[in-house]
Amino acid sequence: MSVAVIESLDREGRGISHVDGKAVFIEGALPGEKVEYTVLRDRPRYAQAEVARVLKPSAQRVAPRCAHFGTCGGCSMQHLDPVAQAAAKQRILEDALWHIGKVEPQIIYPGIHGPAWGYRYRSRLSVRVVPSKGGVLIGFHQKRSSYIADMQSCPVLPPQISALVPELHRLIAGLSIADRVPQIEIAVSDTATAFVFRHLLPFSAADQRALAAFAAAHGIQVWAQPGGPDTAAPLHPQGGAGLAYTLPEFDVTMDFRPTDFTQVNVHINRLLIRRAMQLLDPQPGERIADLFCGLGNFSLPIARRGATMVGVEGSEALVERARTNAARNGLVDRCEFYAANLFEATEDSLAALGPLDKLLIDPPREGAIAVVKAISPVQCPPRVVYVSCNPATLARDAAVLVHEKGYVLRGAGIANMFPQTSHVESIALFERV
Repeated sequence: MSVAVIESLDREGRGISHVDGKAVFIEGALPGEKVEYTVLRDRPRYAQAEVARVLKPSAQRVAPRCAHFGTCGGCSMQHLDPVAQAAAKQRILEDALWHIGKVEPQIIYPGIHGPAWGYRYRSRLSVRVVPSKGGVLIGFHQKRSSYIADMQSCPVLPPQISALVPELHRLIAGLSIADRVPQIEIAVSDTATAFVFRHLLPFSAADQRALAAFAAAHGIQVWAQPGGPDTAAPLHPQGGAGLAYTLPEFDVTMDFRPTDFTQVNVHINRLLIRRAMQLLDPQPGERIADLFCGLGNFSLPIARRGATMVGVEGSEALVERARTNAARNGLVDRCEFYAANLFEATEDSLAALGPLDKLLIDPPREGAIAVVKAISPVQCPPRVVYVSCNPATLARDAAVLVHEKGYVLRGAGIANMFPQTSHVESIALFERV
């Protein structure tokens, strides 16, 4: 058994040590700890390992709340105090900005924090029927595996949803096509909760009655999804309340379908929008673009502040949803929405948006490299707010903005969108010199 002293955490929440000149990434270890570890994979320049025994624990180590911790791949940082988790994520962000992008923020923004548990209003549970393991398995994937960590509860889900996990086992087990229901998508909103059952064969009449009874008993909506996300449709009740979340600070209500992309953490989303509006500072008379705008999460608060906004999103369905939301909130006269592939953005396609006073970018994990490279001296907004879910691609894009496009990184900070996980959400402000 090998012994190591842990120096720091990597982007996946693993402890980092150096043993005989080789980097060792150790699952379950925390900075400052002395641990015994077992090697899982040995390579010439690094090794992957897991803790076998903690010899000297960190003062920030806590007892994981979830019974599935260590097996489930959904959360990797439950053994670290939540405040320390946020501090570690801030260091990960700063390290990525410097080591990948060779940039440093002039200001470190205070971290954006919210509830550490019960925050996950969006989730996608996998389902498998495995007779050798007792029948129906429901949960997230196991770490380092495509197998399912069979859950009976999940403390990052809202308590009322976690309590339904055992009921889901019984429901699925009683369906005629139990082995053809691979996934349940859950969306909790301010107005309703929807469970979307992905099914590869049609439900029988008895299945539909069982699903309807489950919906009625627990006050939820059950949707059936036979194909892609757009095929999802309500099964019971018919004509129920639509899903929506509110942004009270901006007097905005956002309608969405349960298969649409929305932020999983409604508490952090509201605070992140507040921070974005503080940094962007929309003003009446300004024209501001919101790229990767989705269904208008940042767009409508921008318009509510009096600016005219131009939203661009790759999904036609989400663009239509954004237009509908603008109409619902009385903001049509300040909003333009277009569908375009921003991963193929060019100087000409950005110029086609017209003159812009400011720019907000909120890309997926792949980042926005085509967008930042397409910023030209002609179409060069003096202020760019960049919301990121991947420090590595933010750092890469920041390098282009700073070293090639003449921007300064005024500030950056994390938003702890996914407590108990290693996921790092962040926001950064760039300004032209």
